[in-house]
Amino acid sequence: MSEWSRDYVALANRYAREAVRDKRGRRFCKFVRLAAQRHLDDLKRKDWEFTFDPEHGNNVCDFIEKLPHVEGTWDTPNLTLEAAQIFILVVVFGWRRKQSGVRRFTRVYIEMARKNAKSTLTAGIALYCLCCEKEVGPQIIIGATTGDQARKVFDPAKKIVERTADLRSAFGVQAWARSITCQESGGYIQTINSKSSTQDGWNPHLGILDELHAHKDRGLFDVVRSAFGARKNPLLWTITTAGYNLAGVCYEQRVLVGKILEGTVEADHYFGIVFTLDEGDDVYDEQTWIKANPLLGVAVQLEELRGCAVEARNSPDSEGEFKTKRLNIWLGAACAWLSLAKWQACTDTGLSWEDFDGCECFIGADLADKDDLCALTLVSRDNNDCVIVKSLFVCPDVKVRDVRNEVAPYDAWAQAGHIQTHEGDWIDHGRVEAQIREWMARYNVQAVVFDQFAAARQMIVSLNEDSDRDQPIAWELRKSALRVTDPARELEARVNAGRIRHDGNPVMTWCVSNTVVSRRVDGSILPKKETATSPNKIDGVDALVNALAPMVTVAVPAEEFEYTGL
Repeated sequence: MSEWSRDYVALANRYAREAVRDKRGRRFCKFVRLAAQRHLDDLKRKDWEFTFDPEHGNNVCDFIEKLPHVEGTWDTPNLTLEAAQIFILVVVFGWRRKQSGVRRFTRVYIEMARKNAKSTLTAGIALYCLCCEKEVGPQIIIGATTGDQARKVFDPAKKIVERTADLRSAFGVQAWARSITCQESGGYIQTINSKSSTQDGWNPHLGILDELHAHKDRGLFDVVRSAFGARKNPLLWTITTAGYNLAGVCYEQRVLVGKILEGTVEADHYFGIVFTLDEGDDVYDEQTWIKANPLLGVAVQLEELRGCAVEARNSPDSEGEFKTKRLNIWLGAACAWLSLAKWQACTDTGLSWEDFDGCECFIGADLADKDDLCALTLVSRDNNDCVIVKSLFVCPDVKVRDVRNEVAPYDAWAQAGHIQTHEGDWIDHGRVEAQIREWMARYNVQAVVFDQFAAARQMIVSLNEDSDRDQPIAWELRKSALRVTDPARELEARVNAGRIRHDGNPVMTWCVSNTVVSRRVDGSILPKKETATSPNKIDGVDALVNALAPMVTVAVPAEEFEYTGL
């Protein structure tokens, strides 16, 4: 290929310049602007191990625009790439290693709202890598949580082959029921299922993972990522929409992409781009929707989004779906209570236990036996009337070591010191009480507030008997809208206003992302899990609400501890 239908490289660079100039974020979100700036900055670099080759960038785009539409109704018979798609393809395929000529990028993460033609574009890439990269026997594998999901990329590729005689005659490509083969390269395209334990032995040239947010564990991701050993020019291509599992592999990669684009992590092999709204954008402002939907007006219709917005305004459940799937905003639950972005903006990694010395402090506790997390929070105010929070989590080591745990990376959190483990399959309440007493001995603790739990009642009696104060220092906060509304509103208001500082404990952030709220007609609220059976924990939030209760309550109601013997 040497003659192209369009100058795709020029179009990609124009797109990048437009994104960078959009400093107010009217059409491009922060992550797209950073991805564009990264590319433009790289083009200026000298004496570097990578070089940009326009021919490769033009080739892949030209190949895909020669393929036919196979779904929907279009004005043209063949695919027409939009500017955002051209930018992605030109950057991923155009950058090369100087010495070997192979691609610079071996990892690609693309996140955008639903219906923006991710699957069709990826089907074209699969065919290009099968036919045009001069790889011997290229294996192209498409993985997803289910076979049906994987076929959302495979089926368009199959239909393209069936409708493109030139592709069949030029490369000897044949479409079969479960695979696509290429006689010239000796390679094939095939789907794989999510049972990662059965997927060892692959040697892919291109590994595609579709809708990574839906993967319950990281098994398939790790299998595909580690299978490229014998390939000189491998590519892991991940496409997804935002989801709800902030402890999963997808959000882990999303966070990594953010750090790469912001320059805090250097990873020249990793291309990432995220199309979403910026913090502070009004989700119901139509002008912002293009930031998450780069194909708005082409593959995504404005009237369709307007209809989704109407439903979202009138239904909390629809609002969660609208934000995640149509605006590509991550939520810890379908109707998350606190803004995760605002919570994360309150992170102060320099916050230490010494910051609580000499301050009036409050302890909140949410106890557990074996299946739950045990959470303790220490809360105070700094000199600027900002609430400061540090958290401590406890879990039995049997649960931490349970390989069946697909909810959150307890093992990694424990290794990093974010979770303390107690030996066996049970939390040692004696050790928990000892921790509380250690804080009470060190800090000027005004109150210790527990959840409604059998072991808590024993601790309340014990702590109060040993206290030399006239009033009880330990008490129980029953979890009801009547009891928790005031501290919950305090937490909500402080997070929204940035008037809280926490140490960024990822377990607490996970709990925040999992917490929804029930709002009552009388104006009271009750933080809770999304469903009673959900494995996603909110214990850290419950402990924090408990700790805030005595800070916003003038007097401790006597009925809160009437059965404790006080």
